[in-house]
Amino acid sequence: MRTVVVGASSGLGRCIGIGLAQRGARVALLARRRERLDAAAREAGEGAIAIECDVTDEASCRTAIADAADGLGGIDGLVYTPAIGPLARLVDTEAETWRRVFDTNVIGAARVTAAAIPHLAATAGTAAYLSSVSASLTPPWPGLGAYVVSKAALDKLVEAWRTEHPEIGFTRLTVGDCMGGEGDSQTGFADGWDLELAAELHTTWVARGLLSGAFIAVDELVSVVDSVLRGGASLSMPSVTVAPRPEVKEQP
Repeated sequence: MRTVVVGASSGLGRCIGIGLAQRGARVALLARRRERLDAAAREAGEGAIAIECDVTDEASCRTAIADAADGLGGIDGLVYTPAIGPLARLVDTEAETWRRVFDTNVIGAARVTAAAIPHLAATAGTAAYLSSVSASLTPPWPGLGAYVVSKAALDKLVEAWRTEHPEIGFTRLTVGDCMGGEGDSQTGFADGWDLELAAELHTTWVARGLLSGAFIAVDELVSVVDSVLRGGASLSMPSVTVAPRPEVKEQP
């Protein structure tokens, strides 16, 4: 299983890249931060390839995918994990923030996929994209409007790719709360948030029942990704949800 994991230098992308390698896949790990990327490749083991890629740059995406295909001898699977979620109310979200969020969360996925299409078509491969419960399973979270809207757009992007390329399996992986692993593998989604605003909004999230009160074990997420990719286009699953069970409160 020759798999390209984009966003593999940290967080869930790193967990997935390393986890797939441990399950026998040959992986090309793509991301911007070279030092972290090299460390992830070492942990993934022999045969893992580290390739610099900036998803906001079209030339970088095309070069990185070409290098991955050359290094792996082809591409059977693609996993797109990059996402940013600035914390701000919509009224305070500036146009540049919207552009930055969509450039990474949506347009980056389109760039990478366009570059990978010939390779995935040649192998009847599969592409998987990390989405969020906040885009389809829960009401929008106050303060994360730009992120939620971008993930909803990503969901439609995956459907559009599936329509135009039925020979490839396209899967939306709707993911609930997951902390990832330790160190660089821990999710950094909330890095840079205004802590005062986060505390205020957290109260609202709890009151509206948006928090499940539990987290997915990252190994379970990796196992699902592995199963989706190994299914190939013939067993393609358009949408898969990996979410924790809500916390059950004991009755008095």
